Amino acid sequence: MVNDYFSGHYMIVLAFFHERLLFICSIDRSANSSQKSKPKLGYFVFISVLPLYSIKGKQEIHSVSTKPMKYFLPILFLFGSVNLAFSQTYTVKGNVHEYGKQDAIPYANILLLAVTDSSQVAGTISDLDGEFELTGVRDGDYLFKIQYLGYQNYFRLLRVNSNLDLGTISLREEATALNEVVVAARRSTGNQRSDTTMYNADAFKTMKDASAQVLIEKLPGVVSENGILQAQGENIAQILVDGKPFFGTDVRAALQNLPAEVIQSIEIFDQKSEKAQLSGFDDGERLKTINIITKPNRRKGEFGKTTVGYGTDDRYLVGASINAFDEDQRITFTGLANNVNLLNYSSDANAQADGRPQEGIVTTNILGLNYTDLWGEKMKVSGSYTFSNRENVGIVTRFRDFVTTDNSNQEYSETSRDVRVNNEHQADLRLDYNPDSKNRILYIPRFTARFETENSGFFGETTDGFTPINQVENVKTGNYEEFDFFNRLLYSHKFDKPGRTVTLRTIYHRGWDNDLSDRVARNTYFEEDGERNELINQRTTRARVGNRWETGISFTEALGEKSQIEIEYEIGNRDNNSEQLIFDVEGGDFNSGNMALDTALSNTFQSDYLTQEFELGYQFKNDKLRMQTEVQYQDAKLDNKQEFPQPFDLERRFSAVLPTLRMEYKFSPNTNIQFDYDTRTNEPQIRQLQPVIDNSNPLQLRTGNPDLNQAYNHQFRVRFRSQNPDSDKSWFLFAQSSLINNYISNSTFIASEPTEIQDGIILEKGSQLNKPVNLDGYWDMRSWLSYGMPLDFIKSKLNINAGLGVSKRPGQVNDQIGFNNSQRLSTGFSINSSISDQIDFNIWSRSSFNNVENTLNANLNNRFFQQRFSVNFNWIIWEGFIYRLDLNHQINSGLSEGFDNSFSLVNMSLGKKIFANQRGEISIMVYDLLKQNANVRRNITETFIEDIQTNVLQQYFMISFTYNLRRFSKGMDEDSYNEMYQDQEN
Repeated sequence: MVNDYFSGHYMIVLAFFHERLLFICSIDRSANSSQKSKPKLGYFVFISVLPLYSIKGKQEIHSVSTKPMKYFLPILFLFGSVNLAFSQTYTVKGNVHEYGKQDAIPYANILLLAVTDSSQVAGTISDLDGEFELTGVRDGDYLFKIQYLGYQNYFRLLRVNSNLDLGTISLREEATALNEVVVAARRSTGNQRSDTTMYNADAFKTMKDASAQVLIEKLPGVVSENGILQAQGENIAQILVDGKPFFGTDVRAALQNLPAEVIQSIEIFDQKSEKAQLSGFDDGERLKTINIITKPNRRKGEFGKTTVGYGTDDRYLVGASINAFDEDQRITFTGLANNVNLLNYSSDANAQADGRPQEGIVTTNILGLNYTDLWGEKMKVSGSYTFSNRENVGIVTRFRDFVTTDNSNQEYSETSRDVRVNNEHQADLRLDYNPDSKNRILYIPRFTARFETENSGFFGETTDGFTPINQVENVKTGNYEEFDFFNRLLYSHKFDKPGRTVTLRTIYHRGWDNDLSDRVARNTYFEEDGERNELINQRTTRARVGNRWETGISFTEALGEKSQIEIEYEIGNRDNNSEQLIFDVEGGDFNSGNMALDTALSNTFQSDYLTQEFELGYQFKNDKLRMQTEVQYQDAKLDNKQEFPQPFDLERRFSAVLPTLRMEYKFSPNTNIQFDYDTRTNEPQIRQLQPVIDNSNPLQLRTGNPDLNQAYNHQFRVRFRSQNPDSDKSWFLFAQSSLINNYISNSTFIASEPTEIQDGIILEKGSQLNKPVNLDGYWDMRSWLSYGMPLDFIKSKLNINAGLGVSKRPGQVNDQIGFNNSQRLSTGFSINSSISDQIDFNIWSRSSFNNVENTLNANLNNRFFQQRFSVNFNWIIWEGFIYRLDLNHQINSGLSEGFDNSFSLVNMSLGKKIFANQRGEISIMVYDLLKQNANVRRNITETFIEDIQTNVLQQYFMISFTYNLRRFSKGMDEDSYNEMYQDQEN
């Protein structure tokens, strides 16, 4: 009787009516009788929601009387997400290639359909190597389907009663039938697959010479704010091309070095750390990543762009970007020399300082090389090298309102001029070795060397709002060297048992720098009996050396087919040594004058931070739900040692329990939600610990605090994504909140009378001493919502976005703790055209309302408003004549007096395409047509509110020549390219 009971198949169907919907709940209790072993019982809960229609004319049925299901519907929804599948399931895997070639087809749609009604049972996409795997497939007959844009659909009947390896499946290119009836419809821009948003590049029209950045900025949920590209509310951290790194973390350089015409599709996703990719356990370290999939016929050839220009006021621009692609081997060369504030070579004729806010006048020279290749069949390699030389001449005006402990005012104004010349070498490499299917070795080194010279000066004055308290004149010259060498090595091994892996990793990081600077300062203190002046002639030497190493091991073990555990151990140490020596120069002669060590300002300090971490994690995932929870125990030892001027040791020990929780639920293949809860500790840095006076600004001294504790951070994060491929409507929601205990904040002591703060150091009346301290009460929340939809009547895309930010920042002034509470509400929109390759425009607007309240000083309560509006317009008018317009308008309201600037920056150019295939262009451009360019911004900290205005590049005219190199595919000569170009025009 018992065996008969378990060998049966039972199903309970419950139907509920609510208003005009029919809810069907099916509970399936079955056993797999085809197995000789003891059958395994399985429960499956299925919910369907159907609109009620009559058969004739689909008229709604109104005769059904139902009661509201106020409490039952949420319960149904909850049970619909649960799949307790203990029955026998199998995997179906294989790989997809192009017919007659060895080229893999990435991101092909792999579908498993029911034979009876062709409904989707399971689905996935092929990876970059064309491989795919469907898991959790139950015993039965299925229709197997592969579809990919531009290729014929592949169908096959499958009988699944064991694990299947379908081997290599070849797709044939889809032939284009001529003289057929054409049905016009809007092409779907893309879809959502788990945490990856995929877009079809052909669904977005760009001009023929447009860069990849122009195309990327047309995607729903992508905006460029202050020169930083953001996707779904988060900064884009890296660009991949066909899954391989391209220009490291220099996002703008990567996008400017690729033309839009080589792109087939685009992915936006959160890339997990190398450790998480190897072990399968998410460690919360993610980079917002764009992966550009190139067209198969654009993966072999040479392409790029060169520009030469000269203008008024001796403005010049020489730049080039050349790509040589040969399937897996890809080499990109970039070069740039200009004095028009371009930091990277741009293909945009009207480029505005790389899209960043104008700060100073910048002269830049760059040489760069990016390399990607496949060495043999098992080694993937990518790397880049960049040399840059920059000179920045900056003139800055700033105004600060300081927090005081009463309603009195203390204000600081400063005007500075800073000339810096920076030479930097940066190289990185990535070696990915896969000796077999079970082992992987990943080595990532990076090296940076910077050499900088400074020649600066500033004048600062402190007042009580009316009467001056003190002032300073400061002139400084300096030479600085900084070196950084980073190494990461990972090894992963998969055992024969599925889900059992071991991952070893190690990190070694060494950084060192040497500084030498001279300064002359004159301090004036306004007292009741008159002025008192103080002259300072100082030479400063700083030497810092930091070593960091970490090593860890993690082991994973499967608990059935849907769950897994991880055990991890990690040990690491951060050792930092810093020496600061201040010399008083007699007579102000820095070349031959006598120098005396100032022991009150000099210091030799060492900080050692050793951590050990033990972690246990559990992961569960099925077709709908992925859940992971971990708990980590951290033991940390902080050892501070001062050798000079007075030796002392301070040892601190910390222990912390760090839980994490990560969940992802898929409502459908195109809609999902993610939730993350993370905890982590942040240790103080050596500059925050080192108890030495920094008198770079004698009116605002700074010092460290060796008694600092580590901060404990709770972070909550929610992401919701929904993409409807039929209507091209999309929703993106991002929200993040942080709560920090022992937050490392700032303490300010404002002297009401001359006060000795250290042997031989007097803090004059009205001057400040700033020191880091631990304070509780920090809280921050920010959210971002985006809605995208097509505007068919103008063949464009509309994106509407809104954001809310709330923060509470603790600070300490004269031993009293207060809070800066701020709220920021922003809203905006963008319209991106997809009309044709002859006309292109982008309209963008963002408005933000800000409110700041201070609990210690109500005089600092403030509201301010900022609105920015941008138009980018390109139009090929006639016979290769092209007109370009860039307009940026900004409104500032509520800032300090003299900073309420509203201005418009207008760039305009007129060009003529030349040569038979229009590869060349001659253009004349005017920058800042209205002579209104400006840059104003506001900063809010725990102890002051600051407004800053910097000098900017002024109006100039330039004539330039640009040439586009295009040579693709094996055997394609210039005549073939010209023929292809003419076909595209027609």
